[in-house]
Amino acid sequence: MTITYKVKNGIYVNMTNRCPCACTFCLRQNGDGVYGSDSLWLEREPTVKEVCESIDAWELDQYDELVFCGYGEPTERLDDLLKVAAYVKSRYKTPIRINTNGLSDLINGQETAPELRGLIDTVSVSLNATNAQDYLRLCRPKFGIGSFDAMLAFTRACTESVPHVVMTVVDVVTSKEQQEKSRLLAESLGARLRVRAFEG
Repeated sequence: MTITYKVKNGIYVNMTNRCPCACTFCLRQNGDGVYGSDSLWLEREPTVKEVCESIDAWELDQYDELVFCGYGEPTERLDDLLKVAAYVKSRYKTPIRINTNGLSDLINGQETAPELRGLIDTVSVSLNATNAQDYLRLCRPKFGIGSFDAMLAFTRACTESVPHVVMTVVDVVTSKEQQEKSRLLAESLGARLRVRAFEG
């Protein structure tokens, strides 16, 4: 079971298969591993203790970042994620990032950005569309058409609790014009935009 894996000079944490979206461009559609890792599909969700032990197996302070990003949406296990983050903060100096679809508030039924304060250094929110209809078509969230506005609200709230907030679009699903609109939208929320290459 792959709980942690290395990408470039970062250590990634894989805590769940669960995700409220079924994005048309998701890596999960193309296989069960990424970046040369073993399968990221979990036969069960690891305990907080198992996640911390897996992180401890790396010399974490030698790496640039610890990233909560696996084959599911990390905020599906927000309480456990925050316990792991607190453990890491108590032992290491490595910055912590969450890669998320931004639907944490809908998943958890409450405003969640304030819970990240002091534990998470960067939140990276997957944007990929500049309106609710395109977002629904591309990301297919189970929460429906309101998901887009919830994702934007979460992003804006994160800028008040987290030092660095980024929104991303995938190059293969966005034109140059859409990328520019996405940049303006991200900046209006207090975030910056990153165009990322599709990893197929």
